[in-house]
Amino acid sequence: MNRPNIKTHRLAALFILGALLFNYPLLALFNRPALTGGVPILYLYVFAAWALLVALLVLVIERR
Repeated sequence: MNRPNIKTHRLAALFILGALLFNYPLLALFNRPALTGGVPILYLYVFAAWALLVALLVLVIERR
């Protein structure tokens, strides 16, 4: 039986991180009527979490 690749483990961990970041409890924390720089906090959180996941995916996939 082949030993799983470390890249596969890292991608699975990123999937779990993404599922946690975009799940109800964390989204509810940022769902406030306040604005930051004219943008709702929830929108900033979703964009920042998405950008973080994309950056981490690039690091995992492009790493040798």
